[in-house]
Amino acid sequence: MDDALRRRLLGLAGLGVRARNAVVGVDQVRAAAQSGALRVALMADDVSRHSRDKVVPMLTARRIEMVDGFTAAELGAVAGRDATAVIGIVDAQLAKGIRGALRPAGE
Repeated sequence: MDDALRRRLLGLAGLGVRARNAVVGVDQVRAAAQSGALRVALMADDVSRHSRDKVVPMLTARRIEMVDGFTAAELGAVAGRDATAVIGIVDAQLAKGIRGALRPAGE
């Protein structure tokens, strides 16, 4: 992932957090996925194996798209924390914007 795309995705995630259209942290993301509210998850690459093992199987089973390529510090910065393992987007329009940013133009 290039720096421009990373900045754009982090900006969108930050908007979601400020608008309360996103959930932050492993437990909240798991709860949103279980309830069916979660649309997309942004995962830190440097997250602990334990945290990853708590989130990834559920997201895979629920067929929720995961985007990685971030650090826990980057995700934490947009969420107002020192670090966070995962940010989950619960707003459908914001998730659509994130997916659109990931797709090359013309697809």
